[in-house]
Amino acid sequence: MKKGFALLLVLVLCVTAGGAALGEAELSYDGEVVAGESIPVTAPYGGLISEMIPRGNSWIKSGDEVCEIEGKLNYAPVEGTVTGLYAVEGDGAESIGERYGAVLFIEPTHKYVIQGSSEKAYNKSENYFVHLGERVYMSCVKDGTHQGTGVVSALTDSGYTVEVTGGEFYLNEKVDIYRTSEKTKDSCIGRGTVNRAKPVEVKGTGSILKLLVKNGDFVERGEALFETVEGVLDGLYAPDRKVLSPVTGVVETVEKHKGENAAKGDALIKVSPADSFQVEFSVPESDLFSLTEGQPVKLELYWDNENGGTYEGKIAAISYKNETASASAATTSDRKSYKVWASFTPDERIRLGMTMVVYPVTTPETEPEKTTEEE
Repeated sequence: MKKGFALLLVLVLCVTAGGAALGEAELSYDGEVVAGESIPVTAPYGGLISEMIPRGNSWIKSGDEVCEIEGKLNYAPVEGTVTGLYAVEGDGAESIGERYGAVLFIEPTHKYVIQGSSEKAYNKSENYFVHLGERVYMSCVKDGTHQGTGVVSALTDSGYTVEVTGGEFYLNEKVDIYRTSEKTKDSCIGRGTVNRAKPVEVKGTGSILKLLVKNGDFVERGEALFETVEGVLDGLYAPDRKVLSPVTGVVETVEKHKGENAAKGDALIKVSPADSFQVEFSVPESDLFSLTEGQPVKLELYWDNENGGTYEGKIAAISYKNETASASAATTSDRKSYKVWASFTPDERIRLGMTMVVYPVTTPETEPEKTTEEE
C-alpha cells in the first residue's frame, strides 16, 4: 500500500513539473530582415555620368565607387603661353572672371598686331576695300629690312587690324601693307603701326573641378586648359570625379544611369545602411505586454541556426497601431497583432528579406535581499 502511494505521489509531481515547464514555454516569432532607413548618395556637382558602377539590390561598402561625373573641358583658342592663371581648383569660374577678367590668359605665339589704315595706300579703288581673313604682307618703312606676313583679323572705324603670323618687327615700327608677296607699289593697301598682341582671355562657367595647365605652359590651339562643372562646389573644394559611397549596405535603387546628366544634389543611388537593418515581426495582442522596448532578444537565421547563425539584439520599437490577422484565429485578441522591430548588428551573410526566428529574453526576477532582522 505504501509503495503504491509513493508511486502515485511521484506521478503527481512529474505532471505538476511538466505543466509548469509547459506554461513557461519560450516565446518565439518568425521575422523578416528589413531596412531601418534609406540614405541617398547625391551628386556633389552637376555633370554627365560617364560610369555607373552598382546595380540595384547589390552590396556596397563604404568607400566603394558609385559613379564618375564628368564636367566640361575648356580649350585654348590660340597657340601660346599660359599666363595670368588666377584660379585654383574649386573656384567659381564666373567670380574669378569678374575679379580678374578671365580664368587665365594666353600670350599668343604671334606676338604682334598692326593697326593699319588706308593712309599711303595706292590710289586704286579696290585698295580701299580690305577684307576679313585676307592674307597680307608687310615691310618696314625705314629700310625694308623687316619683313613679315599676316592676316586681317578685324575691321575698325578708322581702318583694320592685322595679326602678324610671321616675321620680326620692332614695337611702334611703321610698316607698309601689301596684298601681294612681291609688294608692288600698286598692291599697297595702307600703312600701320606695330603693337604688342594682347593676351587672349579664357573665361568659363560653373566651378573649376580640375586645372590641366599652369603658368608658363606652352599650349597648342584646341588643347584642354581646365574642366568646369555645374553648381558651386561645397567649401570651394574640388573633389575627385569619382563619387564614393559614404556607407556600407544594400543598394536599394539606382536613380541615375550612364549617359544621363545629374544636377548638384540629385540622388544617384539610395542605400539601406547595414547598421540600420532590423528584424520585423508580428506578435498577437495576448503577447504584447510581455515585451518592452529595449528588451534583449536572440535571433536565429531560419536556415542556419547551428553554424554561427545566431545574433544578439534588442527590441527597438513596438507599434501603437494594431493590424488585423487571419480571421481563422481562435480568439478576438489572437486576430489582432502588432508590429515589433528588433535591432542587431548584421554581418556579411545577412540580406534583406531573410527569415529570422526571434526569441525574446526574459530577465529572471531576483529575490530581494534579506534584512538582518529577517535573518
